[in-house]
Amino acid sequence: MPVRPAPRLIILGLALACGLTPALAKTSSKPDPYIADGAAVDCISINQIRSSNVRDDRTIDFEVSGKKIYRNILPNSCPSLGFERRFAYRTSVSQLCSVDIITVLTSGGPGLQRGASCGLGKFQPMVKAPK
Repeated sequence: MPVRPAPRLIILGLALACGLTPALAKTSSKPDPYIADGAAVDCISINQIRSSNVRDDRTIDFEVSGKKIYRNILPNSCPSLGFERRFAYRTSVSQLCSVDIITVLTSGGPGLQRGASCGLGKFQPMVKAPK
């Protein structure tokens, strides 16, 4: 009987053959540059958000005015968030809150497509870790 490769190896091989980077390659061994600083808050003001940095499938750092960082650790893993590193949200108020939902944006086909939708957690203020 011929030996058949494991399905996981076939998928990995196809991804590499198509020029795709597997999600495993996105993990980083760099130390976290931030430490928690104070109590977590439920909401941050949308008009103060300057940028966001998706760290993995559960962690997003939001930079707000004044170079402050708020880390949001999602209650559950959000499929493909760490790989795609982009998301959208819609809210009816001027704040992004722990009760809001984000949607991963994927690059399959023409333009961006909607991926998984996931709930946010609380926003933890962070500061640069001492060296």
